Amino acid sequence: MARRKKKSVSGGSAPWMNTFSDLMNLLFCFFVLLFSMSTVDQAKFEEMVESFQSTFSIFDGGGSSIGSEGMVSSGISQIEELNNFYNSLSENEDAQNQELEDIKENYEEIREQEMLQASEEMGENIQSELNASGLGNGEVDIQVESQYVMLTLNGSVLFDSGQAVIKESSYDFISKIGDILAQYDDYDIQIIGHTDSVPQSTSNRKYSDNMELSQGRAYAVYTYLKDQKGMDVTTMGCMGRGETSPIASNDTAEGRALNRRVEIKIFNEYSSSGVLD
Repeated sequence: MARRKKKSVSGGSAPWMNTFSDLMNLLFCFFVLLFSMSTVDQAKFEEMVESFQSTFSIFDGGGSSIGSEGMVSSGISQIEELNNFYNSLSENEDAQNQELEDIKENYEEIREQEMLQASEEMGENIQSELNASGLGNGEVDIQVESQYVMLTLNGSVLFDSGQAVIKESSYDFISKIGDILAQYDDYDIQIIGHTDSVPQSTSNRKYSDNMELSQGRAYAVYTYLKDQKGMDVTTMGCMGRGETSPIASNDTAEGRALNRRVEIKIFNEYSSSGVLD
């Protein structure tokens, strides 16, 4: 009678796999713990410490000391030390952030002062040039800001009502302005046209509205400086604001006259890089 062959018994995984699986689980728990500690919320962490202190101990009411040395609940002591360490890190980080903010504020304050000083010096020079050219009697207003010096030209001096062509009688005036501006050809210069709030006349309407009229007037000054004074167009730009930026009330004739103007901003050496981009 033939013997039966013994069936091979598949007894599961090799013994070393159990040890390896346990090791992987421990490593996984370890990294989860590290991740949770790295994103710990301080308030919740302190609540956890208090909960441990009042719960985990072989005595009621939390850990109790034996003699003058160690704690029975030594784990709670370590948690307290960890909490103190975490708090000290937070305090150091806050102090460093505050120090950086102070340095930044001091730097910005110093830079603002330097920019304002540069504009004031440029404004004094331009005022001297205006006086020497016979334009220092109020025909041109000067305003000094930290980034630029702004010249305000009376629109009625340059243009007839509803027109954007420089009057021949104003050629000498605009020529003197151009000679002064040409000294700052390396700086960014922006020309801005403004009007009052009176609508364009329907009987002789060359421009659709005040915005288009203000753009035309700014462009007329821009073209004059480019063609007659040879100024660099890469550092010079123009735009119109229409009636959107009044400096006086449009309810009176005097206010409307002030609002009809051309502003020329000359940016100082600190703020001329890329202003018109």
